[in-house]
Amino acid sequence: MSGGAVFTIYFIIFMGLLLMGGILSRRWVKESADFILAGREVSTWINIMGVCAIGYAGTAIALGPGFAIMGGFRQSFLFSFVYCIGGLVLFGVLYSNFIRRCGSQTLPEYLEMRYGSNVRKIISFTSILGMCGILANNIVACVSAIVGFTGWNQVAVMAVVFAVIIAFTFISGLWAATINDFVQVVIGAIVVPTMFFLLMNHFGGFDAIAANWAGRDWVNAGLANYEMPMMALTYPSLLNFIICFCAALVWGNNYYWMKIASCRNEKIARNSFVAAGIILLVVFFIPLALIGSFAGAFFGSAFVQGGGRMPHVAAFGFMAGPLAGVFMPLVGSFFIIGAIAASISTASTAALGASAVATRDIYMRIINPKAEGKQALRASKIAMLLIGLITFFLCMLPGGPTYIFAFANSWLVPPAILLALGILWPRFNKTGALVGGITGMIAMAILTILSLTRIFNVDQYIFLASLGFIVTLVVAVIASFVGEAPYYGKEGWERKPTNSNREDIKLEELDLKALELLSVGHRYMADITDTLGIDSSRSGAVIERLDRGGYLVREGLSRSAFFTFEITEKGLAALPEKAEENLRKAKLSKLYVELLAILKNNPERQLEFITKHSIKSMHMAAISSHLTREGYIEEKGLFKRRLQITEKGLQAVAQFA
Repeated sequence: MSGGAVFTIYFIIFMGLLLMGGILSRRWVKESADFILAGREVSTWINIMGVCAIGYAGTAIALGPGFAIMGGFRQSFLFSFVYCIGGLVLFGVLYSNFIRRCGSQTLPEYLEMRYGSNVRKIISFTSILGMCGILANNIVACVSAIVGFTGWNQVAVMAVVFAVIIAFTFISGLWAATINDFVQVVIGAIVVPTMFFLLMNHFGGFDAIAANWAGRDWVNAGLANYEMPMMALTYPSLLNFIICFCAALVWGNNYYWMKIASCRNEKIARNSFVAAGIILLVVFFIPLALIGSFAGAFFGSAFVQGGGRMPHVAAFGFMAGPLAGVFMPLVGSFFIIGAIAASISTASTAALGASAVATRDIYMRIINPKAEGKQALRASKIAMLLIGLITFFLCMLPGGPTYIFAFANSWLVPPAILLALGILWPRFNKTGALVGGITGMIAMAILTILSLTRIFNVDQYIFLASLGFIVTLVVAVIASFVGEAPYYGKEGWERKPTNSNREDIKLEELDLKALELLSVGHRYMADITDTLGIDSSRSGAVIERLDRGGYLVREGLSRSAFFTFEITEKGLAALPEKAEENLRKAKLSKLYVELLAILKNNPERQLEFITKHSIKSMHMAAISSHLTREGYIEEKGLFKRRLQITEKGLQAVAQFA
């Protein structure tokens, strides 16, 4: 059987598995929150696979081996380390508590809560463009791998791949992407290490690479003896790797935010990002770098750096050819499927991330704020189709994956800066965020157009994303001193309320509902937002009124402590109906005791409990998270959440039921 026929069979089976994952998970999607965040039900292992699937991307397949040919193994390793450890691991360690506790489903939603609606509107539109660019980048990389191996028509292949990605994410959103991440990561975990070990077995070990390397040092220099500088402003350099693959690609990217926001709790989010970063580095990225080293050592003359015509970013696909000749087409075709899986795993997440912003931050915030339930779910699916149309246009941009990737990152640097400043600096205000964000994005957009039209190429002086980082940061900091600081950032504001340092606030209905939650032990903004079923901008306004009035006290004024609260005596006194003293001290309500009793006596009746009280998915997530934190239940289940009562929960049932 020919290589083309074998690959066709593989390709049909793989695409069928993707569609099947979407169809099987469709029954889990009943509202927009299920489509976007999977109802905050994602477990540790599922999120590890999801983050690994994003990292194992078409960009990694291209740059991992390519950088080894261009600048030696060191350059590829530094790229890998910066993304996996500096990007993913640090993002998980530094941001998990904050993102999961603040309650915002998307990054632009948080930016409105912190800076106002104008910032959210601007960042929403530009984030969609950035994520569409990443989606387009991975589709183009995927199509290039297929066409290079089979010789099929590029437009036809692009149409098929595009249709499958949009189809299975359209069917059930994050649940479809989550299930298919399993398939794609498993394939990648087999393909990449296997390809490396086959190459080592066929050509020899590291000594063989050193002996056949055309450059002077395969570790520190490329085929043309190029050594990557560390702190240069031009790309590539270690400095630009940090700005591009930490700040832009991870910290300012909505779909990494969603990967944390969708987790059952902040511990799961943190541990899954740390584990995924380490797994990606060891299982995927280091072997990819060594595959590039083998390609450069034994086929160096085929690449541009060695005097040939093959671009260095095509090294992975190129090496599948020799292996197919040695080990049959069966193996080579499987390796190309591995490259396709890498592209599609990230493409589907980018599509969902862009759709989430379009739905949550544009449709439900600007076009139809009253949308909920099935209406919001329908809007999510329509947004997915529109995202597809925008991305198909971006796929046609000249310059291939490199220019598309630069285009994407130009829109993701400003959100990363606004996020970091908002978390760490209470004085930073909406003026700084708005002026800094707009200035940085306009500068990068203009320079991107000038570069694509070949009028002026700024990259010969400074990498575009690095310039955007500097411009946004400097302008944002300077502009923040012009506008008024948030109330908690003003000089003289005291975190702890007294009889003399708060305002006379007339409480509204939502304020009282939030106080009721605080009175039974809910401490995080996420619980309040999810239970009330409102946008973070509204729950943020509720908390501000309660803070200004002295009805609650924040744990701190920065980082996750800013979204951690405790009710004051004034807050308790304001409640029209107080929970029983013993229940309140146990951090329980009658509703929660009823659920615990069901878990003890009739666990199969959980759905009946949810239906009886009209509890939506995010409200259930808040209940489950609270009872888990207090030790009354444990959250089990690999995919869907399964609640199990603990000994403490049994004691509560005996005492209060």
